[in-house]
Amino acid sequence: MLYIIAIAVLLVVLFVGLKPKKKASEIPLEKVVIPEHWHQLLLDNILFYKKLTTDEQKLFSTKMFHFLATKNIEAVHFELEELDRLLIAASAVIPVFRFKNWNYANLTTVLIYPDDFDDDLQFDSKVDGRTIGGLVGTGRFENQMILSRKALHHGFSNKTDKGNTAIHEFIHLLDKTDGVIDGIPAALLDKQYTIPYLQLVHKEMEAINNDASDIRNYGGTSQIEFLAVAGEYFFERPKLFKRKHPELYKMLDACFIK
Repeated sequence: MLYIIAIAVLLVVLFVGLKPKKKASEIPLEKVVIPEHWHQLLLDNILFYKKLTTDEQKLFSTKMFHFLATKNIEAVHFELEELDRLLIAASAVIPVFRFKNWNYANLTTVLIYPDDFDDDLQFDSKVDGRTIGGLVGTGRFENQMILSRKALHHGFSNKTDKGNTAIHEFIHLLDKTDGVIDGIPAALLDKQYTIPYLQLVHKEMEAINNDASDIRNYGGTSQIEFLAVAGEYFFERPKLFKRKHPELYKMLDACFIK
């Protein structure tokens, strides 16, 4: 059974990899017509969207539409629903919403598994060790992201936990803009701030590892994961993050709020 699942996943990967990617230039932002029913769906499910002004909500929806029109989203072993697509698009837009233009040039496809998966990308309920909710692909999965549908929905349904798996993975993609995921967002951080940023990161990581921080423990494992974990917190609970971590908030604000 597991062998059959593995073959099916590989076939999906090969298929979506061969699909022609739509060009962003084919869809001018000013000509985008947003489906009217999106607004209520986003109000009901995306807290970030709900807090925006009317004009900002229109811009957010337009950026989501643009993302969906230029990236492939494929479900593995389940029927993809509209809300799945909207949550993925929102996850992509949230970290770059304040950027004038951003196309995630290092992403062509998002694969959605029905549940969490293991290191071998197995998601069958009989498999032990299924603890991964998302990852940025490498090797044959280069330019692809894999997300658990379960983790995707949990990230938006729980509005108080400071975490969001899909946003976490898109922050990794931003980190990878310079070709490597290293926890230093070179494309977002002015060069003169790199050393102060790293000093602050390692100070905060030490606090995490000494149980003296409310940032999730996973952020203390490496500066790579620290950026993504702190970024989740920054977008999910900005007021609390600013109050608890004013220096770090200021640094991430400089990165994400252009």
